[in-house]
Parts: sequence; structure tokens; C-alpha cells
Amino acid sequence: MSLSSQNDQLKKPEETLTFIAFVWFCRLIAVFCLYTGVTYWIRLIGYHDGPLNRFDLMPVHWQVAASTLAVLFPVAATGLWMVVSWGPVLWVAAAVAECIMYLGYPQLFGLNPVAITAHISVALLYLAFRLALYRESRIAAR
Repeated sequence: MSLSSQNDQLKKPEETLTFIAFVWFCRLIAVFCLYTGVTYWIRLIGYHDGPLNRFDLMPVHWQVAASTLAVLFPVAATGLWMVVSWGPVLWVAAAVAECIMYLGYPQLFGLNPVAITAHISVALLYLAFRLALYRESRIAAR
């Protein structure tokens, strides 16, 4: 195989405006995931002012939820920032866990309609971007 044919295979596909917007959308969501993860860490280590201000003072259900989400959100943020396939998967896992917390067990975790609305909105926007990118790839393949 010649050097020129290897270079042809290594060329990046053309980046469309939709793809660039999708990358920035993922990075914006990554910043919010990192912020959310840090707020869970702040709650776990005791800098949070409130009734659940430290891990050892939390009820077990909050210990499990806060610990899980304190890990999931920053790792999802890393994947979203790099725009790799596992980033949205981890974000979905964290978002579903938070929605189950606040919708399924409001007597334990309270009700947080802002978080639920944000997760649903982000999921719909993500799906819209993926559909637009799929449509662009189909048109480019013709």
C-alpha cells in the first residue's frame, strides 16, 4: 500500500455545522454534568449547608444515591467532553437514576422538577441532534 493511499484512508470526514453544534452541545452538557457531580461531592464531604450535610449523617438511601451520582456525573462529563460513545450512556444512567429518585421516591428524596425537566430537555435535544446527523450521513452517502 502506498503512502498516498494511506493518507486517503486517514483523512477526517468533513465536519458539518450540525456536527460542530453537536460537539459544543455535548461539551455544554459536560460542564453541567461536572457541576452536578461536584455538588454531590460537596454534599458528601460536608461543605453543604443543610440537613444532609455529610455522608455519615445521611440516611442510607441518600448515601447510595449521592455516592453513585458523585461518580457517574463527572465520568459522564469526561465522556461527553471527548464526544465518545460511552459519555451519553453514562449521562443517561445518571439522569435516569436522578429522575427515579425525584419522581419515584419523592417522600425520600423530595421533588426536583428542575432536574427532571432539564434531563428530559437534554435527552430530546440529544435525540434531535443524532437524528439530524444520521440524516446528513444518509444524504452524503448518496
